[in-house]
Amino acid sequence: MSVRQVAEYLDLHEKKVYALAADGLIPATKVTGKWLFPRDLVDQWLRETSHGGILTDRLIVAGSDDPLLYRAVMQLANEIQARALVSYATTGTQLGLALLARRRADVCAIHWGPAEESAQRHAAMIRVYPQHRDWTLLRAFHREQGLLVAPGRLAELDELLHGDDRWAMRQEGAGSQRFLRDTLARHRVDPSRLRVTARAYSEREAAALIAMDHADVAPGARPAAAEFGLEFVPIGWEAYDLVLTRGIYFRTLFQKLLDALRGAECQRWAQLLGGYDFRECGKVVETD
Repeated sequence: MSVRQVAEYLDLHEKKVYALAADGLIPATKVTGKWLFPRDLVDQWLRETSHGGILTDRLIVAGSDDPLLYRAVMQLANEIQARALVSYATTGTQLGLALLARRRADVCAIHWGPAEESAQRHAAMIRVYPQHRDWTLLRAFHREQGLLVAPGRLAELDELLHGDDRWAMRQEGAGSQRFLRDTLARHRVDPSRLRVTARAYSEREAAALIAMDHADVAPGARPAAAEFGLEFVPIGWEAYDLVLTRGIYFRTLFQKLLDALRGAECQRWAQLLGGYDFRECGKVVETD
């Protein structure tokens, strides 16, 4: 729809529609200098902003893959049964943010490099989107990142980076792929020299490819290695954060998800899998 059509549809002045679009408060995109508004997203925006949002019986989590977050989502889904929909789409960090910006997801899990650089990197990533002014960045946990390695393949980092092992590589836009690229740059290794034999679209898929002997090495976090009985070569720690609109933060479903993540069952799994640090869980991360 055009500005004029949206103004008629919402019974607003066209100037008000321009202001909403410029502030990122209504779903819109600019094409050759003209604002255009997807009808289905405008309808969804109306529903979600009415009386606190009637879609409080839905929580869609997108973004980075993590075994513990998956368990928290499934624990909540089984607790609430058919009273609400809780789902987790492991799309990778960058695609998850794009889905969040288009209101296709409610929460996005992200990680993008070493923990000590996460505040600046994560803030820079979300500022790309005009909607970021209405987003909150919340720390879920810190996680140990490194290389997933085939069982019995004991090797040092340099040997793996310069060897002839088969690699399962992640897609561009995945946080683990970015962590690997930073590591390769520090060790002055050309990514094109790695022998890539498989492509994985989540950490668990990468671990499964190694477990099925389709690859020997893949980037990923310690918990994914532990789930599949793989060896793990640590490289460093990363911040694993959740991005969400402020309205979602106060929804009961999201608070229940945080409760599940911090609850006894998930904490028991965190100890079994290893590679987690929950000391900042639930902390709001400043982005300005």
